[in-house]
Amino acid sequence: MGALKAPKPKKSAQEKVNSLCVFIKFKNFLKMGVTILQQFPMLENRTGPQTIEFLTKRVVALGAVQCGQFLVDCDTYISMPSLGPQRTVHVLHNSEQPASVFSLLETGTKTIPLVADGLFDLLMLKMTPIYTKKQGKIESKGPRFELADFCIKLGSVTISQNFKGVLVEVEYRPCVVPSSCAGLLREFLQGFLGSCVQALPSYLQSRMDDIYQPLDTVQQYLEHFTMYRKATFAV
Repeated sequence: MGALKAPKPKKSAQEKVNSLCVFIKFKNFLKMGVTILQQFPMLENRTGPQTIEFLTKRVVALGAVQCGQFLVDCDTYISMPSLGPQRTVHVLHNSEQPASVFSLLETGTKTIPLVADGLFDLLMLKMTPIYTKKQGKIESKGPRFELADFCIKLGSVTISQNFKGVLVEVEYRPCVVPSSCAGLLREFLQGFLGSCVQALPSYLQSRMDDIYQPLDTVQQYLEHFTMYRKATFAV
């Protein structure tokens, strides 16, 4: 008779959640759905962490499972005055695409997007005689949740580690054309944000029938980051 096999230890609840998150991330590794990003209004008697906790409870109540954290950050560079008309370069990273660096060059008349690999960061370091950092790093980071075909992210926005607000990102993975799921996304947002859900992002409104790309999410973040920067320097 063969030796009796020892029973496999049962997984804890947290281990099961971790396994589920790994499976979901693997399933969606090369999949990018339509994303809507919007600000969540801040109340005077509620801090940033309290707001994230408040929204987390609402999202979990819907049945969402937290699957780690996320981070989107942006550094802004401006060209040296001696080089003529000013040009601005925004360099962004999104933890959903860890191997990519997103760059947007503003010439004054148009915006030129670029998706590169991690070496682009090193290139910017070598271009200090041409471009200099304009302001401190701005980032949105926080918990990331999965609920069926939706991905929800609750981000605390900081500029040089100073809290500025909260951004809520919702992605609907099965769809890649904004016009086909804009209503569904808005309805889903209303399910946990209530009446504060805003109109579609201006960036998306002119691209409703285009195929959605990761760069479109970055463009939405840049719009909000720019508004936060302007509000900071207007104070």
